[in-house]
Amino acid sequence: MKKLITLLLAAVMLLTVFTACQTNKADEGAPATNVEENAETNDTEATGDETEEDVPATDGQIVMATNAEFPPYEFMENGEIVGIDADIAREIAKKLNKELVIENVDFDSLIPGVSTGKYDFVMAGLTVTEERMNAVNFTQTYATGVQVIIVKEDSPITSADDLFAEGANTVVGVQMATTGDLYCTWDIEDEGLGTVERYNKGADAVMALNTGKVDCVVIDNEPAKVFVANNPGLKILDTEYVTEDYAAAISKNNPDLTEQIDEALGELIEDGTVDAIIEKYIPAE
Repeated sequence: MKKLITLLLAAVMLLTVFTACQTNKADEGAPATNVEENAETNDTEATGDETEEDVPATDGQIVMATNAEFPPYEFMENGEIVGIDADIAREIAKKLNKELVIENVDFDSLIPGVSTGKYDFVMAGLTVTEERMNAVNFTQTYATGVQVIIVKEDSPITSADDLFAEGANTVVGVQMATTGDLYCTWDIEDEGLGTVERYNKGADAVMALNTGKVDCVVIDNEPAKVFVANNPGLKILDTEYVTEDYAAAISKNNPDLTEQIDEALGELIEDGTVDAIIEKYIPAE
């Protein structure tokens, strides 16, 4: 009888152990409790906070379009776009906490590109004109440009007045879509005083002057100085063609960005940064 009781007790103990083992295995595969879920959530949120601390200082990119054929405002140097506009744009980007990206495109693509939102803004020695104001918003002006006339040293053209004289028939070289192109089209071609030959680059217009394809070139004074220095036998006439103001252009569909860039530019003008950048490239005489 004792042996029978002993065997029964042993069987009960084995059954208890087996049941406990099965229960533990079930617990291992069971879903986490609410406490464990909360713990996991807290760990995830903590990890997210750490990730945010590693986010770069800038909060995105801002794209400026230019035409790097207009020294000293924008030109290529060691594979990089540099110049007055490029330097000012970098300072504007810092003010806006953005990373600046510069796109180098044809000059006649600048206004259409920015007006449709392809680029955020344009800085390219861009003159404020009524025609352009119909297509884009402009910031306050930050520099003054002067359109001048380049001729050969023995040219019969001695002043701007010669281009407008009765019976004149001058062939004028310009960079396409620049204000030189606009003014010469209005003042000379439309008035029957000559023809305008348009080139993608100012340097191409100067080459045409050297080879006798045009009688003169109308272009901004600063790049004109560079072209004349690099092309013996050319000179800049003393009389100016026209004086104009440069500003940044932004899409009319983005008034907030216009305000932000204009405010940043105003601060850079006020604290002397813009003057210092211009002085860097155009030392006072």
